[in-house]
Amino acid sequence: MASLAFSFFFVLISLYASSTSGTGSVGINYGMVANDLPTPSKVVELLKAQGLNRVKLYDTDARVLTALANSGIKVVVAMPNELLSSAAGDQSFTDAWVKANISGYYPATQIEAIAVGNEVFVDPKNTTKFLVPAMKNVHASLAKYNLDSAIKISSPIALSALQSSYPTSSGSFKSELVEPVIKPMLDFLRQTGSYLMVNAYPFFAYAANADKISIDYALFKENPGVVDSGNGLRYTNLLDAQIDAVFAAMSALQYDDVKITVSETGWPSKGDSNEVGAGQDNAASYNGNLVRHVLTGNGTPLRPKDPLNVFLFALFNENQKPGPTSERNYGLFYPSEQKVYDIPLTVEELNQAPSSSVGKSQVPAPASGDVSPTSYHGQTWCVANGDATAEKLQAALDYACGEGGADCTPIQPDSTCYNPNNLEAHASYAFNSYYQKKSRATGTCDFGGAAYVVTQPPKYGNCKFPTGY
Repeated sequence: MASLAFSFFFVLISLYASSTSGTGSVGINYGMVANDLPTPSKVVELLKAQGLNRVKLYDTDARVLTALANSGIKVVVAMPNELLSSAAGDQSFTDAWVKANISGYYPATQIEAIAVGNEVFVDPKNTTKFLVPAMKNVHASLAKYNLDSAIKISSPIALSALQSSYPTSSGSFKSELVEPVIKPMLDFLRQTGSYLMVNAYPFFAYAANADKISIDYALFKENPGVVDSGNGLRYTNLLDAQIDAVFAAMSALQYDDVKITVSETGWPSKGDSNEVGAGQDNAASYNGNLVRHVLTGNGTPLRPKDPLNVFLFALFNENQKPGPTSERNYGLFYPSEQKVYDIPLTVEELNQAPSSSVGKSQVPAPASGDVSPTSYHGQTWCVANGDATAEKLQAALDYACGEGGADCTPIQPDSTCYNPNNLEAHASYAFNSYYQKKSRATGTCDFGGAAYVVTQPPKYGNCKFPTGY
């Protein structure tokens, strides 16, 4: 799998947003359920270096909002579910919340929308009844600061809000949600000129129905497609079908004029043995082909004139997320800022990449050391796998610097590569020294799954990694 033919176009890049005629925009979700992530300022540098100009957060972390100031990156922030009750019941609460978390940062930090809650209908704490009142109060508070026209209000829903989604034309919302919350929310979105946020994951549908759904259909690969028996439209990918099921559900309630933004979608690069389809190749195919679809397409079959606006999930692998292995492996980057896999990153890169390379993983799986350097063009380096345990990294570091014969002098205190002083950076330097001394031979960048090969120079502070001995 390997490293750089699929320059990842999350494309929050030249996606100058929805203003681009005929094409959509791609943003990235920046979650922080981890204890090993880069500082917010380094994350902003990473986003800018990759050309990413739209990011979605799950809170209003002051460090992140401050770091994003004057960056040119558009930001979606969130009010967590646990605040909905207070927001719904007390206008003074949302006044104070907007003052502290929105107006204090805007416009230096380009906040473009607020996600009030997240997948509220499946919240075990049953916060559904607070959702629309909270949205209205936040909007009223924005109006007090003359920000109501600049900042949209919405709330991400999961596809589980649908009673029916197949065939696509039969899309409908769960009956128990329609009158209490769906209609009032869609009314609010229509009145404020906002859009519905939808979290859509073809991976879940495929994993649960791999015997019925074609993997090529799920990954945007060439396939004969599926013709909807109700509307006669042909669907060549599962995501379009999922989105149009939501459009059909809204149309059934006569809200054809409300648009949709895909607030989360992605594919895990690793999963448990029972998570069918999880893996690096499929993740690269899904995300890379999705970005191409969004940037070169004109919308879904049901709404061809409405460009798709999408936020990929997620920026980093998050090691403290609960649940199956896949939950911790949706990231496009390891916490070390190395790419998990590489796919076209900008419209320009997409145009330069051979069409046959888009949608193919180009980065080796971190646990595999049997990657031949001859499969790479140019220089390669060896770096630590950010998902490996501290114990595994330390043991491998000790071996590399000991009997492995790596030159570890530069990572000693007061030496050139001592900073940043952390295990992953030091291990990467030692692993690379060993790898280069072994002439980058097959299997010399593995260390029991603690390392993997990259084709871009590692970046750890001002330290320069050697390319050969």
